[in-house]
Amino acid sequence: MKKRVRRILPALAAAGLIVAGTPDAYASSHMDAPLIVLDDAANTTDVYAFVREQNGRKSLVTALGVYPFEEPGIGPNKFNFDDNVLYAIHVALGKDVAAGRPTISYEFRFTTRYKNRRTILQSYLGVVNDVNDAAQNLTQFYSVTKVDHRAGKRTGLGTGIVPPNNQGIATPFYNQADDGEQPAKEGVATADQLDRYTQQSIASLDDGYLAFAGQRDDGFYGDIQAVFDLLQLRNPGQDAQRGFNLHLMALAIPIDELGGDRQMAGVYATTSRERVTILFDGQLKPEVGGDWVQVARQGNPLFNEGLVAIEDKDLYSRTSPAFDNVLFRKYAEKPELAKLLNLIVLEPDIPVIETGRTDIAGIFIPDVIKVDLSTKSARLAGGGPGHPTNPDDPGFSRLGIFGGDVLVSEIQAGFGGGVIPGGWPNGRRFGDDVVDIAVTALISDLRTSPPVIRGPAGDNVNGNDVAFNKVFPYESTPQNGRRHVHH
Repeated sequence: MKKRVRRILPALAAAGLIVAGTPDAYASSHMDAPLIVLDDAANTTDVYAFVREQNGRKSLVTALGVYPFEEPGIGPNKFNFDDNVLYAIHVALGKDVAAGRPTISYEFRFTTRYKNRRTILQSYLGVVNDVNDAAQNLTQFYSVTKVDHRAGKRTGLGTGIVPPNNQGIATPFYNQADDGEQPAKEGVATADQLDRYTQQSIASLDDGYLAFAGQRDDGFYGDIQAVFDLLQLRNPGQDAQRGFNLHLMALAIPIDELGGDRQMAGVYATTSRERVTILFDGQLKPEVGGDWVQVARQGNPLFNEGLVAIEDKDLYSRTSPAFDNVLFRKYAEKPELAKLLNLIVLEPDIPVIETGRTDIAGIFIPDVIKVDLSTKSARLAGGGPGHPTNPDDPGFSRLGIFGGDVLVSEIQAGFGGGVIPGGWPNGRRFGDDVVDIAVTALISDLRTSPPVIRGPAGDNVNGNDVAFNKVFPYESTPQNGRRHVHH
């Protein structure tokens, strides 16, 4: 079996290091645990966190995606945020980072309104020229609340509006030449180039926060089908998320609101539902109430689905990172995936990668995305290094530190001289190839000095199907429902 698999996985050897196309069993399928796949609106896809500086003020940009594998352009109903879900982005500071406790939480709550309920045209009564005009029948509004757990204080930061989904002719300004028959617009390099709906939906909140909530392209990329088809990878691979959208909440947090940049932050997100649902005879809409019960959480990419065993996946969804050291460290220190790689793929085997993986535990335990706030702005992906109008930032690599993309910390030694990864696992940017980074880290040995790097390794999918924006909200324009394709 091993030799058979190796024939279909690219393998190179250079400078004494194994460079193997290993199976991406780490892939972010967005289907992390059995129970949450039954609840799309609360099902978290990915969390992002990175440092940006604009107009002399640094921000921690955070984002949470929900609604995996969202088909563009459906009807008469469409995909929306759920008014009955509490969406939250959590930031840990100081000692809370290592403890896995949120210091500050940012809660998004949504309200849905219709202009006309006496019609089958749920979403669009005509061409939407501006967000929330008369043609946008269904409109969602949201509030953002800051919860400071140190003081038990809740502060409303402001409200925003959700733009329409990209249906096609009904929403032309998402699409090239402002034509609903055309594909979605490419990502852009400056804010004034964003499509009309996105520009109109970026909310300036109190104290310098920026918020956005709405449909976007799914920026994760990986050959998920091949992974779960007996690990029979393809070359080139096929992006399983190609052509799908999701719903994104993005929040740019001024770093001075967090107490300054001489510190680390930890970021993760949760979704929760109220405990009680009551159905009455003759009443179509259920009543909900009671305390909030967490139904999903997301931190670093790939941990729950790629490392945690089936018996504990739903437990992960319901617990806090504060319990990760007790409940889930074993999965990071003795990753089953490393054993499978040795059994099926790697030749010769690398026994040292199977146990004692304190380096992997350092990434995932507690499962918060650790971000060094002291660095300069993270480099961002655009449309690739050669894109004529929106190239990647100079020095950007989808492989982060494994591709030479590094930043310099002012608060930690890193790998020497303050050198730390330019992307995940130091934060996570749109465009980071988390599959290849994770597998490369797993088959390498980061416990030694200097570390033993084997790779890069991956799944033969090396970029998103559409270009990213290099300005807030960063995620790509939503796919046009009239023109979308998956392969």
